[in-house]
Formats: sequence, C-alpha cells, structure tokens
Amino acid sequence: MRSLSFVRLVLGSLAFLCVTGASAAAQKGVESVYIAIVGGTVYPVSGPPIEHGTVLIHNDKIVAVGSNVSIPADAHRLDATGKIVTPGLIHAATQLGVEEVLAVNDTRDVTAQGENNVAAAFRVWNGLNSQSALIPAAREEGITSVVVTPTGGLIAGQAAIIDLSDGPAPRMIRKAPAAMVAQVNTPPDAGTGARGELVGKLRMILDEARYYSTHRNAYDRNATRPVHVSRDQLEALQPVLRRTIPLIITANRADDIVNALGIAKDYHIRVIIGGGAEAWMVVDRIAVAHVGVLTGAMNNIPSSFETLNQRQENAMLLAGANIPVAIIGNAGDSDEGYYNVRNVKYEAGNAVSYGMSHEAALRAVTLTPAELFGVSDHVGALKAGMDANVVVWSGDPFEFSTTVEHVFIHGADMRMGRSRQDLLTDRYKSRTATGH
Repeated sequence: MRSLSFVRLVLGSLAFLCVTGASAAAQKGVESVYIAIVGGTVYPVSGPPIEHGTVLIHNDKIVAVGSNVSIPADAHRLDATGKIVTPGLIHAATQLGVEEVLAVNDTRDVTAQGENNVAAAFRVWNGLNSQSALIPAAREEGITSVVVTPTGGLIAGQAAIIDLSDGPAPRMIRKAPAAMVAQVNTPPDAGTGARGELVGKLRMILDEARYYSTHRNAYDRNATRPVHVSRDQLEALQPVLRRTIPLIITANRADDIVNALGIAKDYHIRVIIGGGAEAWMVVDRIAVAHVGVLTGAMNNIPSSFETLNQRQENAMLLAGANIPVAIIGNAGDSDEGYYNVRNVKYEAGNAVSYGMSHEAALRAVTLTPAELFGVSDHVGALKAGMDANVVVWSGDPFEFSTTVEHVFIHGADMRMGRSRQDLLTDRYKSRTATGH
C-alpha cells in the first residue's frame, strides 16, 4: 500500500503539470485558458490583504481578485492555502541583461562613449541579452520586472522597463524609454573636476536642449548659436523637457539632492533621485518638490564621502513623509544591480526591520516603482485588467527562509524550467553528499 506522502506527491505533481500546461497554453495565446490561484492570503497592494482570496487569470491578464470570485468550471486551480500571493516584484535600478561579468568588457553594454560626456541618445536596451544566465536566477526568486539603466558620464542615457519573460529581447521590453539617467556626483568619467562645474554643465545641456526645441529650423540651416552636443543628444532630451519621461539624477549627498531638486524646479521636469543616501536629511524639501527616491536599506556603511550620513532608516523616514520610495540595492558594490537582483526583497525586509511598515515596503518593490516609471496601469498590483505578473510564496516574501513556488509573467508559469543556478546547486549538493 502506497504511503500518504507518496499520494500527496503525485497529486501535487499533477496539479503542477495542470497549471504549467495551462501557463504554456496562455503563453502561446490559446483562448479560454483560466488559472485560479485559490485559498492564499492575497496582497493586492492597491487594496487591503484578502484572506482566503482568489486571483483569477485568463490568458495573460488578471480578470478578478477577491474572496468570492466566480471560477469557471474549466479553470485550472492552484491551491495556495497557507501561502502568500503578491504582484511580481519590480527592481527599479539594475543592469540585468546588459552587464554579465564586471571584469570582462565584452559582456558589459551599460556605458556609451557619448559626446562631451553626454550620451542621452544611448538606448541601453538595444544591447539587452535575453539569454543572460542571470535573468532566470532573478525571475525564479519573484522578480518579474526590472528597470535597466545605463551608467557613466554626466548623462548616461535612456533606461527601459523589461519583463523577465522568455526572449527575444524586443518581446521583453515593456516601456522604452522609461527614463533618462544623469548624475550630480563627481565620478572621474563625468568630465568635470568639481560639483559646481558638474551641476553647471548639466544645466547647460538642458538649456541647449530647450533652445534646440524652439529653433529646429534654424538648427537645420546651421543658423543657431553653437551647442556642445549633436542633434541626436538634444533630440533624445526632448521627452524629459516635455515631462513624458522622468530624469533619474543620481545624488547621495544632501546638498547634491538639493541641487537636483533645483534642476527639477527650474526646468519644470519630472525628477527621480537615485541613491539618496542622505535623503532623510532633506526629507521636507523632497516632499515639497513631489519627487520620488530610489534607495536601499541593506547597508549603512559609507562607501564614499558622499554617503557619510547613510542610514538604514532612510526608506522609512521618506515613506513617513509620503515621498514615493522605490527600494533598490544599496550594498555599495552594485552587485544587486546585476548578479543578485533578487536580493531587493531582502532590502525591503531590512527596511521593515528599521521601521518601515510591511505594507509600505511591499509597495516600494511593486506599485511605487510602477507608478514612478509610468506602467502602473499594467503591473505592480493585483486587480482586474492588470497583466498577470503574479508570485506565490511559501511565506512572507521578505523572510530569508521563504521560497517562491510559482512565478507568473503574462500568465505563464516561469518556474517550469531550471536555471543555471539550480543546475549548479544540484551539482554541488551531490558532491557534498558523496564527499567528492
């Protein structure tokens, strides 16, 4: 007589095969494929948690969320009793897919040469490697979307939001461009030797872009004043001036943040502060400016003189002032930007341990980044009409012991395959077991 545990294993396997089969059908666009995630604690983010809730997916969309959802008879059911269901997590500052090995230049497509340290026309997503071994490792830990950002120079270029679905690269892109990236710190590749010069140069380029927008015809006749960059760079900055996309300004020191806020006000553009190590020191100014901040909570050890006042309560203090906060990695060595993108959930957990509410922390890795980058009508929450980017967790997503059981992206269960990380784990587990 077979044991009860064996029967449970078989039933669980059959349920998994049903759901993954349905997911595969949904991914291929087959009509009338329903998946019902039932019995779990659902965190919609856009509303209060739902005990014993249901998330109903039809093909690639969420069609219903609630405690009394009518489930079609032919729906494939996934029992999430005792588990937690959330939107897929969004990491708002990464180089995932465009930077593979830091020490190997051939695998790094994040920094453009540009002109005069300005690379506004650089589209980082054109170098996206959809087959990166780092993508499945992030995806299977609950990350379903990321913002891919360029780095380097005064203006690094254009960022994109991608979903971590299967490639090719164009199919992964959700929004491009999603932001322009600049900075007011003083790295050696910015072409200046002092902060004042750097801020002045950024203002000069914005002035020239604004001048160009009203003198295109004269520019074509070569009848305008001299400018420091080409048409391509000036044209690429027009969506920033029109407020179509935000300008991410990397700024950590409190005074640098104030300079960034001044640029936002003077040019009437949408600005997001990136890094923001000392943002808590100027929280009132940021709140008045209605500017969002991308920051982390893992590290409070200064990595430079710009981060001397970094603290792990930063995200909590910003959220407490009703400032839109998206949690990103702040470990200092950028490893959370490409190797360990998945660790953003532990950044969020750390923010909770330093005073941020659990609700605010979950929002900071889901709906808030979606709002900041203009995709909140599609991702970041669980509600009818949203794209079916959904994660089923064994427990609290921010706990180290929690595992991811299902990751749906556009309604397809992306846990069907095995990542390179899984294969390596299996390989070395067996060696440990045999003593070899």
